[in-house]
Amino acid sequence: MISYVLLALAYVGGATPTSYVVGKAAYGTDLRTRGSGNLGGTNTFRVLGWKAALPVVVVDVLKGWFPAWYFPRIDGEASWDWALAYGAAAILGHVFSFWLGFKGGKGIGTSAGVFLAVAPIAVLAGVAAWVVVVLRTRIVSLASMAAALVMPVVIAFTPDRGGGLTVWFAVGLAAFVVWAHRSNIGRILRGEENVFGAGESPGAGRGGVDGAT
Repeated sequence: MISYVLLALAYVGGATPTSYVVGKAAYGTDLRTRGSGNLGGTNTFRVLGWKAALPVVVVDVLKGWFPAWYFPRIDGEASWDWALAYGAAAILGHVFSFWLGFKGGKGIGTSAGVFLAVAPIAVLAGVAAWVVVVLRTRIVSLASMAAALVMPVVIAFTPDRGGGLTVWFAVGLAAFVVWAHRSNIGRILRGEENVFGAGESPGAGRGGVDGAT
């Protein structure tokens, strides 16, 4: 029974819209109406700068890491199955927040937190891939997809915890990340995607250039 309660708590924690809270409370800005309209660290950085984006990224990562790492230690079901289940609940909460009409961000930061708990070596590889792609292309969405695609490969060939289930979880999450960035892929192919450091696009709103997290 306690496992299902913790699943609900993981979802509620993930659903807490960090960038929305930071934007409204500290800057009087609804990030759903600025930049890409995406509630994540990338759009927060683009619109409000790094001082606003830093706590957003940190909290979004913790939203995934805490339930995946800690909840299995208190529920009596200390298995990787439940760790991944709690992590999945947190990611779903971030992407489909009940506070905001079941809308949210793209779950990159929260997903990184989950894998930091269950497959830290893969996270290091994913971060490295993200940095390389950003430095070469300055396209954050492309870097996020690259990181997501690298991680299941690394998990499959390293002694990370969780075994095959973690690999398939990573494969499923990578597929979801690519799907979530389908509009970005179209803009990349057309040469219209926003680049890192370019700032908020003039007149961009919810249908504007999209971020990644």
